[in-house]
Amino acid sequence: MKIILTHEVSGLGTAGDVVDVRDGYARNYLVPRGFAIRWTKGGEKDVEQIRRGRKIREIASVEQANEVKGQLEGVKVKLAVRAGDAGRLFGSVTQADIASAIKAAGGPDVDKRRVEVGSPIKTLGAHQVSVRLHAEVVANVGVEVVAA
Repeated sequence: MKIILTHEVSGLGTAGDVVDVRDGYARNYLVPRGFAIRWTKGGEKDVEQIRRGRKIREIASVEQANEVKGQLEGVKVKLAVRAGDAGRLFGSVTQADIASAIKAAGGPDVDKRRVEVGSPIKTLGAHQVSVRLHAEVVANVGVEVVAA
């Protein structure tokens, strides 16, 4: 099935790309979550608008991405969450939580879709997350999860 991506999907493409995926993946995952729309001749006109919007939001050059990477890696991010006695969290820390904690710690504004957490954060302590700033630049950020 041919679809137009409206958001960046890891391993598939960026917003505005027209890609061909399996029918079930598009019907059951991408379209219901708003990551893509079905490709039509009329929808092809929307591609240019999506690409213009992406160009405004994205980091334009590798130099700019390296500058933001330096800012991110210099920020100490502390995230207070509810936890039990054994240090296990009630739930887990999400990408949106991390993005807002980076902003609150004085770091640059980061899109939650660019934050990559290797495995779900469900315990207190220090954790490493990656922020994909550009196709070639990834910043590693240390997140300290503490009990609230």
